[in-house]
Amino acid sequence: MPTLLSVGPYRFFCRVGMTSLTVDLLEVPKIQTIEITDDTLSVDLSDGRTISVPLAWYPRLLHGSVAERNNWRLISTGDGIHWNQLDEDISVKNIILGLSSGESQRSFQRWLNERQTTG
Repeated sequence: MPTLLSVGPYRFFCRVGMTSLTVDLLEVPKIQTIEITDDTLSVDLSDGRTISVPLAWYPRLLHGSVAERNNWRLISTGDGIHWNQLDEDISVKNIILGLSSGESQRSFQRWLNERQTTG
């Protein structure tokens, strides 16, 4: 039987003898604004937090131009961020949980090659 521990908006489930931990967000804050520098993506959240993550976690953003990085829109009412020119979507959940891009190296390399031939 799993053990449940609640801390703020997070629930942690664990089983005796298992080494995995599941995190479930009860209430996911919304993204209010974002800022992108040469090496960092920062988001201001509706609960007052600001979270910054390395741009290297998102290779398409890292390889995009400043103009492409600044051409973004919020998904829904702040559930994530979408960059149309870079074909990139990042959810607020992944930012909060510290998850980098899940794109395979093969897929990223194909995207990068297409950019070089069309650009």
